[in-house]
Amino acid sequence: MPMTERTRAAVRDIIARYPQGRSRSALLPMLHLVQAEDGCVTAEGIEFCATELGITQAEVSAVATFYTMYKRQPAGDWLVSVCTNLSCALLGGEDVYARLSQHLGVGHDQTTPDGAITLEHAECLAACDYAPVMTVNYEFFDQVDPDSAVEIVDALQRGERPVPTRGAPLCTFVEASRQLAGFHDPRPGAVAGPGVGEPSVAGLLIADAGTPAGTAAGAARRTHTVPTDHPTKGS
Repeated sequence: MPMTERTRAAVRDIIARYPQGRSRSALLPMLHLVQAEDGCVTAEGIEFCATELGITQAEVSAVATFYTMYKRQPAGDWLVSVCTNLSCALLGGEDVYARLSQHLGVGHDQTTPDGAITLEHAECLAACDYAPVMTVNYEFFDQVDPDSAVEIVDALQRGERPVPTRGAPLCTFVEASRQLAGFHDPRPGAVAGPGVGEPSVAGLLIADAGTPAGTAAGAARRTHTVPTDHPTKGS
């Protein structure tokens, strides 16, 4: 479908963020924007980006197919990503994915018949301290197990919006794509929610616990600086 005037105006806004002669740097947010138009990056979206930036469709396609966050077929309202990389796999991530796949009747990068949920393996969600983790439209659900993961997707299919463990309240995949393009989320309380928790700073807490309080080394660790009288390599 042709891009809407709203999208065309938003593209002009994106391009204006970059210095003259550097407009091709706008491609990543533009791809998120066209994804918000149709729920995926279509051939028309690729042609549109290429025309607006004065580059080839091959150049746009090379970027759109390199990053997994750009979908080439319509995604559901809820993109459920299960981390199956090392830390999460060791703690049950593969079991979570297998259970969800069986429960939803879909495999990797497939969408349920009702169009609600797209399931995918995620190579790494950068949350090893909360493993195993999964995200819904990039919002975290920490330390899940097969049963809790099924409860989350069942709630989504009932039209509910479970509260993520950390970060903002859930929005749809199309809404998230528009936000990733750099546009404000107008919902009240859109950025509410807890941030980094104790597991993320456990190493620092352990290190501080082994350092006498008030010493120069302890103060340096807490402020990420090195005391001026601290011996350095070669001294």
